[in-house]
Order: sequence, then C-alpha cells, then structure tokens
Amino acid sequence: MTSDPRSCILIPARFASSRYPGKPLVPLLGKPMILWVAELAARAVGQAHVHVATDDEQIRDTVEGAGFSALMTGSGALTGTDRLAEAARQIDYDIYINLQGDEPLVDPEDIRRCIALKSQHPDCIINGFTWLGEDEDPSSVNIPKVITNEAGFMVYMSRQAVPGFKDPAEAPRRYKKQVCIYGFSRAELDAFADFGRKGALERHEDIEILRFLELDRRVMMYECSPGSLAVDVEEDVAAVEAEMRRRGLG
Repeated sequence: MTSDPRSCILIPARFASSRYPGKPLVPLLGKPMILWVAELAARAVGQAHVHVATDDEQIRDTVEGAGFSALMTGSGALTGTDRLAEAARQIDYDIYINLQGDEPLVDPEDIRRCIALKSQHPDCIINGFTWLGEDEDPSSVNIPKVITNEAGFMVYMSRQAVPGFKDPAEAPRRYKKQVCIYGFSRAELDAFADFGRKGALERHEDIEILRFLELDRRVMMYECSPGSLAVDVEEDVAAVEAEMRRRGLG
C-alpha cells in the first residue's frame, strides 16, 4: 500500500551520535538498523518516497546499496530536524514525515495516520505518543515524556517524569512517551531551521520539538500503537532484538 506521492518519509541518520556513535549502522538481527527503519517506512509510503538524510558516506553507501535514496547534508546540523530541513530543500513534497532512524519497531499504520492527520490539520505539527510500558522507568532521561492538554495538543515535553502527581496512586501507567514520528510542511521545517539556534527549553531538555514552542506553533499529539522501542544507547539493543524475535522478524 502506498500513500499520496506528495508525502514522503525523511529519516535523519548521522554516524557521530553523542550517546551512541555509529548507531544507524548497528546490526539488529544481522541487518543495519537504518535498513530496518527504511523498509518499514517503505511499507507506509512506497520505497520511492523514502529518503535518508545523512552526512556520512558509510550510511549513504549502505542505504543506496539496498536501493533506497540518500540525501547528503552538511555536518553542522544542530538537530535531526535541522538536517531534515536541509534535505527537504532537495526534494519537493507537500508533507514531510520525520521518522527517527532508531525506532525499528514503529507500526507503518502509525506513519499513515500521521500523514492523514497532517493532511487534515495542515497548520499543526503532528507528533506521536504512546503510554509507557510496565517495564519502562518514567525517570529515565532516555525517554521523553509528553504532557498534552485535553484537546490533544502538546503542552510540554521533558526527560523528567511529567506531569507530576500529588497522589502517587495516580501515577502508574499515566505517563505518555514520545514516539518519533512527526509530520511537517516545508514551511515549518524552514522556520525551524531559520530560528538559527536551539531554544532555551530545547537546549536544557535536549528535545528538539520544543523549539516549536518558541515559534508559537501548535503540536498535535496522536496515540500510536504500543510496543515501540527505540535504540537510544547501546544497552537498548538487546531489548529491541528480543522484541523483534518475539514478532518473528529477521
């Protein structure tokens, strides 16, 4: 199944990750992680509309060797979204879906929902969330937690356990975590990059979507399928591979 060709998926991938150097090429069940992500992206929009944005020749060669498009960007991008903004200027689409290269268990249907929501709400940035699993620690700084208002728009996102609960009995399984699927227009990506620096909240939390709060843009959050796991640090690999085996992948 393919989507409107005016929609594409951009996957930011850099080799020099501060928390996990070489992360896009880490093998998961014997295949580089970036290819797992590109293949699930292709299930959502078709292979011709999947592009990997990178500044690394090893990543480019791996991606192109598997038949995917690689868009080369500079090495000075402040964030993955800045890298996407640079890559988006090389291709012409109405909707640009940012799919993080470290989430190899994303459901392609959640990507298609992001596209549909962006089509219906063109003035909103779209971002996914799901509920923390029972075995996930809300205090982990590797998991961005999100607060939404009752209308479903992002109020704030933090690496701390937010929102706070005066009554601890209210807290279990009430935390939302970000799923790194985003829907942007070209103008929104340009505005993000043209800001020219990290905003104060973005810098403190190391969560790039917070820059849109400085730009006074609304971020609509939508619920994604449970079970998405990201490879943020090397210690995450075993859990992700175990889940992939459980799903019969590889």
